[in-house]
Amino acid sequence: MRSPERARLTAALRSLKERAGLSLTGLGERTPFSKSSWGRYLTGEILPPREAVRELCRLAGEPEGRCLALWELAESESSGRATQAPPPARPETAPEPEPQPEEGPGAGGPSPPRPVPPATTTTTTTTHRRSWRATAVMAAVLAVTAGGVTATVLLLPADRTPDDARRPHATGTGTGTGPPSPRCQGDACEGRDPMNMLCGIGLDTLVEHRTASGAHLQVRYSPTCGTSWGRIWDTRVGDRIELTAAGPTRSAEITDALDATAYLYTPMTRTAPGTLVRACFQPAGQTRREECFEATVR
Repeated sequence: MRSPERARLTAALRSLKERAGLSLTGLGERTPFSKSSWGRYLTGEILPPREAVRELCRLAGEPEGRCLALWELAESESSGRATQAPPPARPETAPEPEPQPEEGPGAGGPSPPRPVPPATTTTTTTTHRRSWRATAVMAAVLAVTAGGVTATVLLLPADRTPDDARRPHATGTGTGTGPPSPRCQGDACEGRDPMNMLCGIGLDTLVEHRTASGAHLQVRYSPTCGTSWGRIWDTRVGDRIELTAAGPTRSAEITDALDATAYLYTPMTRTAPGTLVRACFQPAGQTRREECFEATVR
């Protein structure tokens, strides 16, 4: 049975994989870890190495602090160090009794020694419980609290939550009081990932349709970035979407079981008001027909 810490880390890694827009094959080609290894990491079958977490953060353009904190918790739970008891408290040594003066003149010898109080044992183990892991635990708790909604929605793509609500907060170029600014516009966005470029904020949905195979298809348009792209979910391995506007045709295909459990996006293509956008869904298998949909950007 997987621990809650492992489950939270796995959900965060799956979110990063989607943001990076890479299949298991793509991860294997761009990192020192194989496709099969990534399959086990992203299903929670085994705990990934720390370096694999850092590599995925790099590919997704995500600061690595939160995910490394989650990894610390999961690794601690997996190794059993999280349940290790602190060392017993060391008893304090009672002070030596001071010599007592003779009581009054004419005393024949030293006065009887005062009783020595028994040695006391420290009842708190707070100082012994402090360790280097405290900082990581606190950071991870705060990060999980902030990122819990993101992980949950990614595991339930049928909720059709807006793109910007599913993405962790990104660092923008503004003052931090409003939504982050997109990282590209127009021609600079051509062929790029809409999530990594922060174009999923303030978007319009031009087309929304459920295909004959049960997959959902949407065509999204960002007035700010001046681009459009397609996304699909509830898919099967082999399903494919193609999007054509004024520029080259952009496409995306479900290549593995992990892709089929999340949203899949096409790269962006530049789109201006008045442009006709055409999206075609090609279901897996040669016996099913292609379904195409069109919309004009207003």
